[in-house]
Amino acid sequence: MRLEAAARMDLIKKLWRARKLILVVLIPLSLLPLPLIHPTSEACCAYVLIVTAVYWVSEAVPLGAAALVPAFLYPLFGVLKSSEVAAEYCKDTTLLLMGVICLAASIEKWNLHKRIALRMVMIAGAKPGMLVLGFMCCTVFLSMWLSNTSTTAMVMPIAEAVLQQLISTGVADTQEDSETVEATEDDCLGVYQILVLSTAHVFSSPTNSDSLYLLLSPFQTAISIPEPKKEKESKNSRYPTKRDHMICKCLSLSITYAATIGGLITITGTSTNLIFAEQFNNRYPDAKVINFGTWFIFSFPIAIIMLLLTWVWLHFLFLGCNFRETCSLSKKRKTRREMLSERKIHDEYIKLGPISYPEVVTGVFFILMTLLWFTREPGFVPGWTSLFEKKGYRTDATVSVLLGFLLFLIPARRPFSRSPRTTAGGGSTERDPDPLAPMITWKDFQNLMPWEIVILVGGGYALAAGCKVSGLSVWIGRQLEPMSGLPPWMVTLLACLLVSAVTEFASNPATLTVFLPILSALSETLKINPLHTLIPATMCVSFGVMLPVGNPPNAIVFSYGHVQISDMVKAGFGVNLIGVLVVMLAITTWGVPLFNLTEFPDWAIDRNVTGSL
Repeated sequence: MRLEAAARMDLIKKLWRARKLILVVLIPLSLLPLPLIHPTSEACCAYVLIVTAVYWVSEAVPLGAAALVPAFLYPLFGVLKSSEVAAEYCKDTTLLLMGVICLAASIEKWNLHKRIALRMVMIAGAKPGMLVLGFMCCTVFLSMWLSNTSTTAMVMPIAEAVLQQLISTGVADTQEDSETVEATEDDCLGVYQILVLSTAHVFSSPTNSDSLYLLLSPFQTAISIPEPKKEKESKNSRYPTKRDHMICKCLSLSITYAATIGGLITITGTSTNLIFAEQFNNRYPDAKVINFGTWFIFSFPIAIIMLLLTWVWLHFLFLGCNFRETCSLSKKRKTRREMLSERKIHDEYIKLGPISYPEVVTGVFFILMTLLWFTREPGFVPGWTSLFEKKGYRTDATVSVLLGFLLFLIPARRPFSRSPRTTAGGGSTERDPDPLAPMITWKDFQNLMPWEIVILVGGGYALAAGCKVSGLSVWIGRQLEPMSGLPPWMVTLLACLLVSAVTEFASNPATLTVFLPILSALSETLKINPLHTLIPATMCVSFGVMLPVGNPPNAIVFSYGHVQISDMVKAGFGVNLIGVLVVMLAITTWGVPLFNLTEFPDWAIDRNVTGSL
C-alpha cells in the first residue's frame, strides 16, 4: 500500500510539473470540434480567440509567444491572409512606444529620474506621512512617461535606502533607551544607599523619628524607573519597533500604487492605454476624439483624486489617523531619526553633483515632446498640424520618433567644450574617448525596449481584426441584447468590476485585449457611446494591485520583504475600490461633455451598419 501511495504521489508531482505542457496540448484539441462541426468564419475566429485567451490567462506559454497564435491559425482556418495578419503586428502605437523608450533610455542613462525623485522627497520632508506622499508624487510623475515597472524599479532602491536609514536610527534609539534605563537604575541604587545610611542615623536619634517621612519624600520620584514607551517587535524581527515596520509597509506599497496611478495619466503611460488607443482607432477610424490631450484632460483629475485618497487610505491602515503628528512640516517637531533621514536623502542628492549637460538636453526633449503632443490637435484651437497642407498624416508617433531619433545624433558632450565630460553619477573627471558620443546608443535603447509587449499588442490587434472580418464581434453583440434594459452607468460598472477582478489573476494587456472587442460589440448593440464602457474598462484593468502576480510593480515591491501577501490584499482591495469609484465618477461627470457621451455618435453608427452588412 505504501508503495502504491508513493507511486501515486510521484505521478501527481510529475503531472503538476508538466501542467503547462498538458494545458498547451489539451486546450486546442478539446476545442477543435468547434471549427470542425461549425466550419464558419465566426466559429473559426472564436476557436483562435479562446485558445489565445486561455494561453494568456494561464500563462502556459510566454505572453509574447501566445500572441503569435493568430499569426498562423488565422491563415490556416481562412480567416485572414498571412500578409493581413502580419500587418497587424506593427502599428502606429509601436512607433510611438519606440520614441518614448528612446527618451526613457536617456532619462535613465543620465540619472535625471533620480534627481527628480530625490528633489521631490527633499521638498516633502522626512515626517512619515509627508515622506510617503513625497515618494508617491515623484513616482506618479515619473510613471506618466516611463513604464510602471521601470519607475518602480528606479524609485524602490531610493526608498529602501531611506527605510534602512530609518531602521538603523531606530536601533540606535532603542540602544540609547536601554542605556538610559540602566543609568537610571544605577542612580536609584546610589540614592537607596544614601537613604539607608540616613535612615539608620534617624533611628539612632529618637527625637528625629518624626523627620523620617520628610527624609523619604524628596526621593520618592527618584526611585521610579521610567518604562520605554516604544512598542518593540519580536527579537527575531529586523525592525526596532512595530511602528517602523508599519512605515516600511506603507512606503513600499505606496510606490507600486503610485506607479499604477501615474500610468493612467498619459496615453503612453502604460501598454494597456496604447492597446485601447490603437484598437479604438482601428475599429472607429472616423472618431477623432482620442489623442494625448483629451486623454490627459480626462485622466489627470482621476489620478489626483486617486493619489490623495490612496494616501489617506494607506496612512489610516498603517500609520493611524494622527495626521497632525506624521504630516507636520514644523522643524521643531522633527525627531532625531527624521533629521537623519533628511540628511541621508540630502547626501544622496549631493552625490549627483551639479546638473550636467546631458541632463539638460534630456529635460528639454522631455518638455518639447510633451508640448508637441499637447498642441498637435488640442481641439479648442487649431494645432500645429494645421500648418501643413495635407491633413491626417501626422500623429503623436511622428513627434516621439523624431525626437527619439535625434537622441541618437546629438552628442552627450557640450559643443566646443574641452573640459572632461561630467557623468551624472557624481562628477567623474574621466575623459570620454569619443567626444561625439551620442546621448543614447542602440544598446541603451535595446535594454529598455519591451519587445514582448510589442508582440503582445500586435497579437491583440490581429485578434480584433479577425473578429471584425469574420463577423464574430457582431454575433457577440447580438447575444448581449438582453442587457439592453440596463442604464449605461450600470453596464459600465459591471464591465469595470469584471475587468478589475479578472486582471488580478491575468496580465493586464491580455485581459484588455480579450475584453475590448466584446465591450465594443456590447456598446454598439445597446446604442451606448463605446467610450462610455471602453475608457473605464481600460483604466480599471490597471487595478490588479491585490496580489504580487497582479503586475510587475507589485512583484518588485514584494521582493524587498517589507510586506506580506495579506498586507497587499488588505491595502489593494481598498485601492481597487477607490479606483473603480473614481473612474465611475469621472465618466459620469466631466467625461460626459469631454467625449459627448450622452449621444450615440455617427462614427459608431457607421461602424455598426458596416458590421451588420
